[in-house]
Amino acid sequence: MPYAKRFEDLLVWQKARALAKRIWELTKKGSFARDFALRDQINAASGSSMDNIAEGFERDGNKEFHQHLGIAKGSIGEVRSQLHRALDRQHIDEKEHEELVSECVSISRMLNRLMMRLRSSGFRGRKFDDRAD
Repeated sequence: MPYAKRFEDLLVWQKARALAKRIWELTKKGSFARDFALRDQINAASGSSMDNIAEGFERDGNKEFHQHLGIAKGSIGEVRSQLHRALDRQHIDEKEHEELVSECVSISRMLNRLMMRLRSSGFRGRKFDDRAD
């Protein structure tokens, strides 16, 4: 299985990064900026998703990568739940909510597909591959 040389090359990491940036921009405005607990929690969860993709990739073993992708997927689920609270508290409108939830679902699916590829691959990871340098 071909692999990316850097986590920044992974489309799923790029999408998670874009989501984290969009969440950050949203939470700086209006009533969302004053809901400190939810603001901090949703920013932490969205950042955790991209960070766990990166951390798992850098561990250079498919088992570790798979484990961190699962954590990233859980963080995306947290963001989705927090977006429902943000809607309920009227920090975001229906359109923003639908767009962001849709992006979360898309990232979650991408993570799931990548996890399935890792499970079905005979490749154990870069730390086990002499050619990976």
